[in-house]
Amino acid sequence: MSVAYLVCLLVSLGALVLLDRRFRLVFWRGGAARRTGLVLAAGVVFFLAWDVLGIALGVFARGRSPFMTGIELAPQLPLEEPVFLAFLCYLTLVALFGTRALLDRRERP
Repeated sequence: MSVAYLVCLLVSLGALVLLDRRFRLVFWRGGAARRTGLVLAAGVVFFLAWDVLGIALGVFARGRSPFMTGIELAPQLPLEEPVFLAFLCYLTLVALFGTRALLDRRERP
C-alpha cells in the first residue's frame, strides 16, 4: 500500500489553494467562499454520481497501481477518486477565474 498518488493530489490541491489565495481568484474573491464551496461540492457530487453509474454499467473499473492506497470507498471506487474530483473542479474554477482576471487586466488601458 502506497500513499504517493494521494499525497501528490493533496500537494497539488494545496498549491491551488495558495494560488487562489495569492490572486484572490475563487474562495478569497470578495465574499464568494460559501458560493465556491457549494459549486465545488456540486461538481464533486455530480462526478461521483457519474463514476458510480459508470461502475454500475461496467464502463469504469479501478485500475491497479502500486502508487495508490488500495482503500476503496465502494467497490471499484478508490479513496483517491473524490480527492481527484475536488482537485479537478477546483482547478477548473481557478483556471476560469484566472483567465478572466488576465483578460480583464489586459483590457484596461
